[in-house]
Amino acid sequence: MSQCYLFVHFKERSTPDGEQVYFSISKDGMHWEPVKGGDPVLWTYYGTRGARDMTIVRHPQTGRVYVVATDLSIAYGVRRHRSDFWEYVGTHGSSSLSVWESEDLVHWTEQRLEEMALFNGVFGCVWAPDAIWDPEKEQFLLHWSSSVSDDDFKRKRIFASYTADFHSFSEPFVLYEEDQDVIDSAMYRFEDKYYLFYKGGVPTRVRLAVSDHITGPFEPMEAFDQSMEAVELGKYEAPTAIQLEDGRWALFIDYYGAYGADQGYVPFLSDDLSSGVFTQASDDFSFPYHFKHGTILKITEEEFERLQSFDWTDPGFVEFF
Repeated sequence: MSQCYLFVHFKERSTPDGEQVYFSISKDGMHWEPVKGGDPVLWTYYGTRGARDMTIVRHPQTGRVYVVATDLSIAYGVRRHRSDFWEYVGTHGSSSLSVWESEDLVHWTEQRLEEMALFNGVFGCVWAPDAIWDPEKEQFLLHWSSSVSDDDFKRKRIFASYTADFHSFSEPFVLYEEDQDVIDSAMYRFEDKYYLFYKGGVPTRVRLAVSDHITGPFEPMEAFDQSMEAVELGKYEAPTAIQLEDGRWALFIDYYGAYGADQGYVPFLSDDLSSGVFTQASDDFSFPYHFKHGTILKITEEEFERLQSFDWTDPGFVEFF
């Protein structure tokens, strides 16, 4: 039985329906089709009523699936009322994450908000959560980027916290930092090493670092920088990756150097993640529309068919419990 894939993401629109959770599915990780006709599958009703920069993970012991998203809406008023809206939400944004849960990918709990609290100080905004399973601790390592009040929100770092259920969390700690902003972390385990994609460095661009341990320290991979030299500086972010069934790695980085719906992911391929070498492969991929900042979950053929054939017009597909 072949491997299939589920991509969760949002759409860059000036209307609130763009900042919700969208699903797309693929049988090869390269050619994608929308779920629910390209309409949002999950909606936010609490907090800012917007979901951006989301991730999806499956608990390897229980099989339960979680979608976790930044609690942030630019469309609901902030863009209209402030010319400095990005700077403003970086220091006055939500310190909570939106969480949904499912056992079958089609019936989901209602959105809930989980606050990420510091022992001393507050987060300016909890941006771009992602998670990776730690087999030693048998918990997820949740990581995100944020500035904090204790240094007057001077720069963004990658913070992390352990959780088994995305409800109870350990005290956050710094996972990775540089002398300037570091954002949009995505981590993968491959051949007993941990690979951390992020946006940072000088000049600022999408980068890749590697470590023998899930919590670092991480060392930059110069081969990745060299292979990505042709990529326009300052116009890409939000890396996310998946190993395809043929062993290659597909990396998607989000191009934001255009307006609105013209923004979205650009694909790259590598024969070997440990080499750090990726090549742009836009002609090998097809998307129904431009995806914005999300992640990919491996699913079975049966789950693919379930998502594809489910009657999403039934208002009861979200279980409120």
